[in-house]
Amino acid sequence: MIYLASQSPRRAELLQQIGVPFQKLICDIDETPFQQEVPSDYVLRMAQEKAGAGWQKVLTSGSGKMPLLAADTTVVCNDQILGKPQDSEDAHRILAMLSGNTHQVMTAVALTDGDQLYSELSVTDVVFNKLTDQLIESYIVTGEPMDKAGAYGIQGYGSVLVASISGSYSAVVGLPLMETSRLLARFNIPIWEA
Repeated sequence: MIYLASQSPRRAELLQQIGVPFQKLICDIDETPFQQEVPSDYVLRMAQEKAGAGWQKVLTSGSGKMPLLAADTTVVCNDQILGKPQDSEDAHRILAMLSGNTHQVMTAVALTDGDQLYSELSVTDVVFNKLTDQLIESYIVTGEPMDKAGAYGIQGYGSVLVASISGSYSAVVGLPLMETSRLLARFNIPIWEA
């Protein structure tokens, strides 16, 4: 059993998919990028800070001490970090930027037991179809883009926007399973248990 420091139902589903029992833990951090911060450094820092904040919550709650897993996903286009859209107009701007282009989805995962902290980064290239304004508006009306980095979800309606990917599909969804299983092995946490 581990803690999962994430509110994402997608990360929970992915952990269940590889049979790792977990208990959800909610913790918030400031996700503002530093000035001139490189996207890969940013996403690793976010995962590590979430793990640290989650561990502090474990200590103050008096809960049992189990390893804690945290992750962060960001979409990067032309070296620009594309977070969750602020509103429909922002979602349209982001999707228009991705239209017909290749971007990177960077997902970092961090695992800690309070003494040790390990993290890994997965980078996947995603190629978008050329999107019409009408298609973008129709997708925004579904509501799906509003709570997702890069304003789309590859596992949902947004799958039709994607022409191809090169890398980890699960990382684009929100949790790179190969890297996660490697981190779990460092703490002797088995997969395929649940």
